[in-house]
Amino acid sequence: MAVTMSRRRILTLLASAGATALAGCEPARGRAPAPAVPDPLLLLVDEGLGLLRGADRRTIPRAVATADGTWVFATAPEGPDTACRRIDTTTGRTAARTVLPGRWMPQAVSADGTRVALTPTGMPVNGGRPAGREVTPVLVADAGGMRQRLDLRGAVVPEAFTADGTGLFVLDWLPATAPDRYRVRVVDLATGTPGPLSTRDKTQVPPGAEEEMRGDGRQAVLAPDRTVLYTLYTHQPDHQHTRDLVSGRPGDAHAFVHTLNLRERWAYCVDLPHPFGEAAAAGHAMAITPDGGRLLVADVASGTVADIGTEELTVRRTVPQPRGAGAAHAAAGDDRLYLAAGTTVRALDLTRLTGTVDWRVREPVTGLVTSRDGSRLYVGQRDAVSWHDPATGRELGRVPVPGLVGVHGLAGSA
Repeated sequence: MAVTMSRRRILTLLASAGATALAGCEPARGRAPAPAVPDPLLLLVDEGLGLLRGADRRTIPRAVATADGTWVFATAPEGPDTACRRIDTTTGRTAARTVLPGRWMPQAVSADGTRVALTPTGMPVNGGRPAGREVTPVLVADAGGMRQRLDLRGAVVPEAFTADGTGLFVLDWLPATAPDRYRVRVVDLATGTPGPLSTRDKTQVPPGAEEEMRGDGRQAVLAPDRTVLYTLYTHQPDHQHTRDLVSGRPGDAHAFVHTLNLRERWAYCVDLPHPFGEAAAAGHAMAITPDGGRLLVADVASGTVADIGTEELTVRRTVPQPRGAGAAHAAAGDDRLYLAAGTTVRALDLTRLTGTVDWRVREPVTGLVTSRDGSRLYVGQRDAVSWHDPATGRELGRVPVPGLVGVHGLAGSA
């Protein structure tokens, strides 16, 4: 997946034509049939996340999806307890249902879609801070029901599971009762004990050297092999990386990509050069190539694209682009990088990072995603999704989506 994702946790789901209706969800009634969408899509709408399959739709509130859009965990109140459903977006069917004691909202799903971490209230991982508290209850469940109940000290937000499912990465906000910064930690699910991450060379981070972040987590992208989570951060006042704290050198990072290895449990930050991070966070966007070898970060305000090699974790080059304004969005195919800001979409040759064609859409762009075969580029707009010929920008189709907020990505298995 190129998970370009700003992760807001209240989601809706719309299921496939002819699929069994999802429990607790009702299709839209009394509307004219919508045009068929060639590929199933997961979309953020006002009520949550929606799945468009062909011409049909279903909705599920209080849900969160895997980064690749294959699985969804959704909850609903059931008396004093919570009904939790695991949904296969390939078929639209509920694959499992269980009842959890108490009231819970899904927060983070493992990359393989087998586990979910829940909290009493939904909390954003990117783009907000939680209310101060001394203890955060976290429930870990799978298709068979509750597996662990943790009461973690402080204001904690679950972010992702380790690749083997034995640990949970969390944002630990500080100070707990009046949060203004946070650090990434990993909780051992067997013991409930949180601890620091390792450095890239797999050495333990010494006490006092854990990074504390104050800026905006703009966007997260999961590597295609599901082992590395990249998060773009901007506006980091006086931020120092672990390597700076260990070495004693001052840090001066305005923007960087936080690299979290879900398998080996280490973190490393790739600094982005000036002027990344100087302009509004919304004007930055990130995409990963389908082979996972390159991470492309764009700052539309300055007109700059940074090309990061994911093996060496360094910025290989920066390439100037025409400047833009507004929220930025990006998607990468096998041979093109697509950037959007405002109503303009630009296709770049992926090798040279130079423009091949620009085109305009009807309304400001809210998201981009490419079809798996690369023959279509989907463009989220205000209350609609259109799809285009990537070579020319010609609109091939369009469906109304009232309340569209953004595009999560493709749905279902490849």
